[in-house]
Amino acid sequence: MTTQEVANRLVELCRKGQIFEAQEELYDDNIVCIEPPHSPMPLTQGKKAVFEKGKMFASMIEERHGGSFGDPVVNGRFFCVPTTIDATMTGRGRQVLEELSMYEVKDGKIVAETFFY
Repeated sequence: MTTQEVANRLVELCRKGQIFEAQEELYDDNIVCIEPPHSPMPLTQGKKAVFEKGKMFASMIEERHGGSFGDPVVNGRFFCVPTTIDATMTGRGRQVLEELSMYEVKDGKIVAETFFY
């Protein structure tokens, strides 16, 4: 798949709420996930570890009120997707979380993701 096809597929699945399915289908086994230094897990390596981190985040959501996945912007082997989540988080109350997610694609798989928030 091209970078555009990977980006479109990721957004398609995420908009359906199929985030874990997107990871299974599109992530490389050796993916690297980078988050800001102030996050609890600034660096996660490997598909299984990234999947587990996602499950941990999902478990902190008490109630989801809304959110969106914007259209991907593709440049070469990279693409970005603006994302918002309106949710009640355990111990933190209701919040609107906004981030820009950047992905790197090689050989039709996502090999790196970086989150800015």
